[in-house]
Amino acid sequence: MKKRIISLMMSAVLASMLAGCAAAAPAPAPAPAAEPAAEEAAAPEEAPAAEETAEADAGEPVTLKWAIWDESTTQYWGDIKAAYEAKNPNVKIEMVDLGSQDYMTVLATELSGSGSDFDVVTIKDVPGYATLVQKNAIIPLDDYISADGVDLSKYAGATDQVVVDGKLYELPFRNDFWVLFYNKDIFDAAGVDYPTNDMTWDEYDALARKVTDTSFGSQIYGAHYHTWRSTVQLCAVLDGKHTILDGNYDFMKPTYEMVLNQEKDGVCRKYTDLKTEGLHYSAAFSGGDVAMLNMGSWFIATMMTNLASGEYDPSLCGNWGIVKYPHAEGVEPGSTLGTITGLSVTTACDTPDAAWDFVKWVSGEEGAAVMASSGNFPAIMTDEVKAAITSLEGFPTDDASKEALNVSNLYLEVPYAANVSEINSILDSYHGSIMTGEMSIDEGIDAMNKEVSALQ
Repeated sequence: MKKRIISLMMSAVLASMLAGCAAAAPAPAPAPAAEPAAEEAAAPEEAPAAEETAEADAGEPVTLKWAIWDESTTQYWGDIKAAYEAKNPNVKIEMVDLGSQDYMTVLATELSGSGSDFDVVTIKDVPGYATLVQKNAIIPLDDYISADGVDLSKYAGATDQVVVDGKLYELPFRNDFWVLFYNKDIFDAAGVDYPTNDMTWDEYDALARKVTDTSFGSQIYGAHYHTWRSTVQLCAVLDGKHTILDGNYDFMKPTYEMVLNQEKDGVCRKYTDLKTEGLHYSAAFSGGDVAMLNMGSWFIATMMTNLASGEYDPSLCGNWGIVKYPHAEGVEPGSTLGTITGLSVTTACDTPDAAWDFVKWVSGEEGAAVMASSGNFPAIMTDEVKAAITSLEGFPTDDASKEALNVSNLYLEVPYAANVSEINSILDSYHGSIMTGEMSIDEGIDAMNKEVSALQ
């Protein structure tokens, strides 16, 4: 229902963008992790030459079976199907909902069977992507990309981080990236300038402390960190030099020190309290006592929808804005973390040219316009898409919030590695140990270093 509200608000804004690919109102449709297979598979087959006549262009009827999840609750699946079929009347897209729970595990099992008939599959996360590559279940797209002149620079560096042995097996169509949400009323009341689109982590820390009020009964938290590992550890990788795959995590120490010192000084809520209370980040920010929240772009639609519906009290959080994620000293503003959702062509597909045409369209600018029409962030953020999103009723009207959507460097939260699931598990475990005080920062990081290095 929330996405349908956003979609209705978008319809007028995107009328011109969707000309030529509009369709009858689609039924609501779907939007992370499986462990990679341990065994190595034979080298994947090369994609058929893109110069061959594409089935989608030949006028012959083609049916493409597409694996998705949560069809009934995610509008953009139906939007994509309707728009693509309207432009390609000889192609029928058959969506198969595998459910969001363990989606990538279920998909890998489906593709392992000799009778698999999926043509296009949605890639939900990098660990699952690794599994499908290792199982020889999806084809490399490089020949198609080269022949059709697909400009990978439009994906802000995301595709570079999922290349496997020099080959790319997916194209992203959705991208959620991290920004900094803030409550303008809190800053106004404290007489402190708003956050900016160019802040270092030291400047961010100082700003959070300026607006903090530890007075009993009028508590204001300058910052908030959800219990996910990403809200702390991934701040450290924005120097462009490190990733969670490094095997040595000494570079994370300053970030842990900043957050734990903020906890000690009452600048943010304690991790242990959040775990005990089960307080969700949305409830924390909408409660009106959090000045700044680092969170993904998906929360923008939630804020607009819930304020419009009355679920959030406008007097507490209605005066809000966003700015770009803080960055390390000397790093370009607009460098941020992200997660991508991609599409791949299966090795079982009998019509790979037609499947590629669908993947290329969904991941391109026309597909991006369709994604934006339901308030979602596509992988390609054109000026038209950004203008459409910022024109939504409820999106902050200040220029800084609009500028915050311009990403200069996108670092994936989880880049590709064959053993990325095992690395994730180790980092998750010791993050919790550090944040609860079970281990010191040095002890936790030393344990991460030893266990991840043992995998490599």
